[in-house]
Amino acid sequence: MQQNQLERMKNDKGFIAALDQSGGSTPKALAAYGIPENAYQGEDEMFDLVHEMRTRIITSPSFNADQIIGAILFEQTMDRKIEGKYTGDYLAEEKGIVPFLKVDKGLAEEADGVQLMKPIDNLQETLERANDRHIFGTKMRSVIKEDNREGIKKVVDQQFEIGKQIIAAGLVPIIEPEVDIHSPSKEDSEEILKAEILEHLNQLDSDQLVMLKLSIPTQNNLYRELIDHPNVVRVVALSGGYSTDDANAKLKDNKGLIASFSRALSQDLNANQSQEEFDAALKKAVDSIYEASIS
Repeated sequence: MQQNQLERMKNDKGFIAALDQSGGSTPKALAAYGIPENAYQGEDEMFDLVHEMRTRIITSPSFNADQIIGAILFEQTMDRKIEGKYTGDYLAEEKGIVPFLKVDKGLAEEADGVQLMKPIDNLQETLERANDRHIFGTKMRSVIKEDNREGIKKVVDQQFEIGKQIIAAGLVPIIEPEVDIHSPSKEDSEEILKAEILEHLNQLDSDQLVMLKLSIPTQNNLYRELIDHPNVVRVVALSGGYSTDDANAKLKDNKGLIASFSRALSQDLNANQSQEEFDAALKKAVDSIYEASIS
C-alpha cells in the first residue's frame, strides 16, 4: 500500500464516495439517474451507461479531494478508463482521491437471520489486478437482518477470514457487515456485532490493518471503541437507504464516524441535467455529507 494514501485515510477530513453499484443494482442506479431499462439493450450497453454516469461524477469539479478522501469502484469501473487513464489512476493522480474496489460477488440466501457473501472464487486474481491498477483497498458486504448471535458470528468470521487474504495481498480491506436499518432488532444486532468485531480486531497482528463500514448505529457513539482501535484505519458509515438529510443528521451524532454514501450522494443527479445543474446538485450533496462527516 502507498504510505501517503494510508496517512490520508487515517487522518484527513472528508468522506468516501461509494460508486460501486454492481450488475444487480446497476439498473436501479440508472433508473434513479433518469435512464430507464427500456433505454438500453443488454449488459454491455448498461455498463457503458453507468460508466458514463460515474465518469460524469468523478470528473465534475464538485467531486474534489478537499472533501472526498476515497472512492469505492465496481470491478468493471476499475478496468475502464477516464480521460485515457484507468479509473484508479485518474482518481489518485488527477483528483488526489484514494481508490478502493468492491470485491464481493453479492449475497447468499438468508439463513440464521443474516446473508453471508457468496464465494469469491477469483479473489486472488482480482487482488493481483487491483494491485496492477494501483488500488489501495477493497470492500465487501454482508447483511444482518436479525439479532441472531450465531448468524452474526458467521458474518464477522467470514469477513475477517477473507480480510486477512486481502491484507496478505498488500491491500486494506473495508469490512462491511451491514445491519438492515429496517430490522426490528437493529440495536441488539449492533451490540452483538460490535463484540464480535472487537474479538477479531484484538487477534490481529499490529501490522494487519482494516477499515470498517457499518450502518449508523441506533445508540449514538456505539462504535467509538472500534474507531479508536489501533488496527482500524477508519470507520465509515453506509447510508443504508436513508435519504441524504436523514443519513447526515444521524451521522452528525456519532463523533469520529465518517460517511461512505452511495444513494445519498447521487439521489439528486439526473442524466437530463445540464452540466451546470449536475455540478450544483452534486456540490450540494458533497457539501452536506462532508459537513456531517467532520462534525
